[in-house]
Amino acid sequence: MWENDANYSVQTRSEYGPIGEESRPLLAQGAQARGASFWSSAFNLMNAIMGSGILGLSYAMANTGIIGFSVLLLVVSSLAAYSVHLLLLLCDKTSINSYEALGERAFNRPGKILVACTILIQNIGAMSTYLYILKSEMPAAITGFMSTENTGKWFEDGVTLLILVTLIVVLPLALLPKIGFLGYTSSLAFIFMLFFTVVVVVKKWSIPCPLPINSTVSLSLNTSECTPQMFVISSKSAYAVPTMAFSFLCHTAVLPIYCELHRPTKQRMQRVANVSIFLSFVVYLISALFGYLTFYTHVESELLLGYDTYLPRDVVVMSVRLAILLAVLFTVPLIHFPAVFLMAVGLVVGVLSLCVIIVSWVQDP
Repeated sequence: MWENDANYSVQTRSEYGPIGEESRPLLAQGAQARGASFWSSAFNLMNAIMGSGILGLSYAMANTGIIGFSVLLLVVSSLAAYSVHLLLLLCDKTSINSYEALGERAFNRPGKILVACTILIQNIGAMSTYLYILKSEMPAAITGFMSTENTGKWFEDGVTLLILVTLIVVLPLALLPKIGFLGYTSSLAFIFMLFFTVVVVVKKWSIPCPLPINSTVSLSLNTSECTPQMFVISSKSAYAVPTMAFSFLCHTAVLPIYCELHRPTKQRMQRVANVSIFLSFVVYLISALFGYLTFYTHVESELLLGYDTYLPRDVVVMSVRLAILLAVLFTVPLIHFPAVFLMAVGLVVGVLSLCVIIVSWVQDP
């Protein structure tokens, strides 16, 4: 009986490598290869958390109020931290460190297949969404810096740009053997998000309130629009729910980051998660608050569109748009990484799905 139990525990171990006890490293210190540093892991997790959804948080605040949004953001971040805690606790108790192995432990082989398919669907969907954003927005972000109008240059074609950035940036990063190597690009993505937040704060004093009727006509006289709302309940408040629900979605990247962390203990990984979620919470709250205080009820569902209206061809705003796109670009390899460890068919399905999507984009008029 004991031999069967031992064999089962070996079979359920993952490709990532074993997880140590709560306060003990994976291997003896002399034999352990140094893994990813604390901050490299934190940057990777923050990159998995923050994405283009940050542009919609000001709109969510406008439809829920400052206090309502803050409470929702605090609840969602707390739930994210607690769910990571439960995930790490489960891995620590079972000595299993991959999602599909946990699914197999709970529901046998159907559970493993279901978890693997779920992760593939979620990751492929997220990657397709980000690549579509790059295809749609990057040509406008680049041509915004050009002094001439439509010139027919190659960089104005979204499909061409998408293929180039996929081959030159995404593919090499996705082929890296360890997720810890992505800490450098993730740190750049976090810097871009900080740049976005600083610009949102600074530009609050560049746009007057009440808002101009347009960029050239005199100011509107409705001063009541400049009063921030603490609580807002309306039909549009429902739009804030999905935005908030996905604002701290990072769980598919937790275990790969955990397994490559230097001295990977549960307590150390929990600190990584807490720091990442806290910094993301601060960036989210500040950017959403000052974006809302800039436009109030007139905030756009995509924040940067409001700056285009009142600060046309502003170099700093155009730089922020490009920075957000680069941050999204650096997120794609990180989302792709967990799928590498699932199964060979998963990689084939992902490649075929991406090819189908690209072909459909090329055929679009």
